[in-house]
Amino acid sequence: MPKISIIVAADENNAIGKNKQMLWHLPYDLKNFKDLTSGHAVVMGRRTFESLPAGALPNRKNIVLTGVPEAIIDNVFVCTSIEESLSLCDKEEEVFMIGGALVYKQTLPMSDKLYLTRVHHVFKDADTFFPEIDFTQWNEIKKEEHPADEKHAYPYTFHHYLRKKME
Repeated sequence: MPKISIIVAADENNAIGKNKQMLWHLPYDLKNFKDLTSGHAVVMGRRTFESLPAGALPNRKNIVLTGVPEAIIDNVFVCTSIEESLSLCDKEEEVFMIGGALVYKQTLPMSDKLYLTRVHHVFKDADTFFPEIDFTQWNEIKKEEHPADEKHAYPYTFHHYLRKKME
């Protein structure tokens, strides 16, 4: 069984989107996402897939979850459940859950790792949110702060967490 990792960028109130789109553009966060997920499987909901500007993400095994099992989407595997998507990843070392909200909600309890980009702003008109995180279940293993600059309208922090072992 591969390690299950969640990768997400969320504002101070866990907002992740509006109208099927991200609320911000942070080029270095996008590069970080690409660097972390390249060469791995990524699992996403259909609406998240539809929001990708160029379709399937290159150099990754793209798995799309949908309630329409007969859906045919170019260059991706289509599954109807988290369990089915994970069965396609039995040879993977790490599988990344990349959204949306329902995928995050279903997989947060089973995830081993959490890559969280915290955007230090509150977007009042958001309509999609990441579930609440119980930080008592996680150990922070990395933290990297970034100020706003000419390419990044908002300051943000990369946090990497490992789930605590149950004793």
